[in-house]
Amino acid sequence: MHIAVFGGSGRTGRELITQALAHGHHVKALVRSPEKLDLTHDRLTIVKGDAENRDDVFRTVEGTDAVLMALGHTKTSNKDVLEQATSHVVAAMHAYNATRVVNLTGATVKVPKDVKQKLISRVAETLMKTFAGDLLRDSYIQKGILEASGLEWTIVRGTLLLEGPMTGTYRTGYFAFDKPMIDRADVAHFMLRELEERQYVHEYPLIGN
Repeated sequence: MHIAVFGGSGRTGRELITQALAHGHHVKALVRSPEKLDLTHDRLTIVKGDAENRDDVFRTVEGTDAVLMALGHTKTSNKDVLEQATSHVVAAMHAYNATRVVNLTGATVKVPKDVKQKLISRVAETLMKTFAGDLLRDSYIQKGILEASGLEWTIVRGTLLLEGPMTGTYRTGYFAFDKPMIDRADVAHFMLRELEERQYVHEYPLIGN
């Protein structure tokens, strides 16, 4: 499969690229600073650019079959970076006949199927609303763009992301977290698995423990 990756220079994005290459996929990754990625492979194409730039996004999606998104807010990004980037990605996918997209967002983005979380998770949600309100608002807008896109989307919702190795042991779906944390490597593992297996098309699975 030929996969476009957005957010590839981030910690989760690097895991997506590394694992996708290990699975034999071809990867195109859009990054603002290629030197920060520090990855080379004969099946990896680095596109220098910005996810908020329509032309850069179109260059990245061209020639690919599917998209993985692990974008977030940084100190220098605009408050609507997810909205802008996702709008460009959807347009590019329609232009190049790519239909499958798996996006990573936060567990604080709620959907009707959710069950009541335990106290520690509810405290984390409150902190998110208080200290990262711009990100949360942008994440909900991104969700709406994907829902209306006409694509085969899956929105994976992760909680606190850690730096441990891939275990392959985690839960997905709609459940109450025992521990509201998950290793980035396991998130990438699930996103790639879901890209191929399509268990949660038009769904919002949580991932955690």
